[in-house]
Amino acid sequence: MFKTEKAIKVSIYVSEGAMHHGVSVSSSILDYLFFHGVSGATVLKGIAGFGAGHRMHAASMVEISDSLPLKIEFIESPEKVEQLLDKVKEMAGSAVIEVRETAIVQAAPAAEGKTEEQPAHRKIEGKARMMRIFISEVDRWRDRPLYLALVEAMRANDIAGVTVYRSVLGYGAHGRIHREKALSLSHDSSMMLCVVDAEEKLNSLLPLIDQMVEEGLVVMSDVDIIKYSLRAEV
Repeated sequence: MFKTEKAIKVSIYVSEGAMHHGVSVSSSILDYLFFHGVSGATVLKGIAGFGAGHRMHAASMVEISDSLPLKIEFIESPEKVEQLLDKVKEMAGSAVIEVRETAIVQAAPAAEGKTEEQPAHRKIEGKARMMRIFISEVDRWRDRPLYLALVEAMRANDIAGVTVYRSVLGYGAHGRIHREKALSLSHDSSMMLCVVDAEEKLNSLLPLIDQMVEEGLVVMSDVDIIKYSLRAEV
């Protein structure tokens, strides 16, 4: 069994060297279509052709031309095309855009309930607490880097997660500038550990941090969290 649905095919003819805000028009349009949920799009490169200027362009092993024609093509529902077309026209500039009605023919599912279901996309919102710990890269705890010891301590205490950031420029309580340099052998950058979890779990971690951090700064703040996850229904 096959089913047929009405659709619109859009073909955009641009030059390979055409740019939009410093990026090639073809890449800009493809990114726009991708992030706006278009089911699929294709960029086809011509090997020869001419345009409004009536000048022939061709690719050869001797001369690599950046003025060859490109065709960006996608097929979508009439409603989706209407929603996206104005922005596509703006990005394409003086390019030729062809819009025509078409039909999609595809096989219908053999039987209900036999198609593989995607895991449910879940969005979880709530309140939490953020802890940020500012220390130096050279700080140690029991002959180990302090930032590494803190990460391991948090994992051992079932903290949801922690991320360690190394600064490229900054200064601390002593007013001395710390700057990352490619050829420098010095490793005294500032480090920040960022943790988000329930308030009671972070509060229970504070006594351990008191023991481990000799010099540094701990900042606590309330945050709103939005968590996205894919979970199969059970």
